[in-house]
Amino acid sequence: MRVFVTGGTGLIGSAVVAELLGAGHTVLALARSDASAQAASAAGGEPIRGALADLDALRAGAAQADGVIHLAFANDFSSPEALANAVAEESAALATLGQELVGSDRPFVTCSGTPAVQGRASTEADPIPTEGPVGGRGRAVTGVLELASQGVRSSAVRLPRTVHHDGAGGFAGVLTGIARRSGVSGYPGDGTQRWPAVHALDAAVLFRLALEHAEAGTAWHAVDDEGDQVRDIAAVIGRRLDLPVEPVPVETYGPLGVIFAADQPSSSAHTRQALGWEPKHPRLLEDLENIQA
Repeated sequence: MRVFVTGGTGLIGSAVVAELLGAGHTVLALARSDASAQAASAAGGEPIRGALADLDALRAGAAQADGVIHLAFANDFSSPEALANAVAEESAALATLGQELVGSDRPFVTCSGTPAVQGRASTEADPIPTEGPVGGRGRAVTGVLELASQGVRSSAVRLPRTVHHDGAGGFAGVLTGIARRSGVSGYPGDGTQRWPAVHALDAAVLFRLALEHAEAGTAWHAVDDEGDQVRDIAAVIGRRLDLPVEPVPVETYGPLGVIFAADQPSSSAHTRQALGWEPKHPRLLEDLENIQA
């Protein structure tokens, strides 16, 4: 397939592009800067210049492709307003891509987060939240899945709280960044809350499988670690950076504080059985050993 990818030069996107090319697909990559365009070309893709807010570029990319994988997100969690703007930008992009694909039976794979379900690990059958700090993302992804009734083979790969590679990425990477700045490897609450995780190279395989095989309107879980306790994550970060490990106020994490404090394990049993997905790369606590002081 000729696949249009947004966010193709990020931590996850670069792994997805490599996975697609390795499987014999060709890639059109949205590139918002000269550096991104050069990175896409160096990886073996064909860049299409434009940012996520450039709806004409999104239409052009989708029109040239046999399928679309959406990964781009502003990832600005500095304030509730910044997060809301990022969600609104992505929502407009998803609506634009979806409308370009209506009636084509082409695959459209988007991403979301795994939901939190009180008292147990969430599964692929659980709905993603449509309220709260990132509820707008949930509504947008739900809209993508509903395109299944309009001739789009839409699916969603739900990513866990940390998608990691060489010790970087995801919410664990946010903890590492705050630890470097503050001098404390902190965690909210008592630290017993659990976060699921997956290696970026394993997640990339699932995006390819969803593109190739997922039925319309389905959701999948890219989860390897069902749930690592946050205090264990912070302990590895603290040891690697030679910093004290201790609880910190939930307000430390701004608009993400409520999410960071929640227990949110997740299962991928159905995904593994139905799509034959089997993670092979290091799990989170092992991969965090790659953090450089």
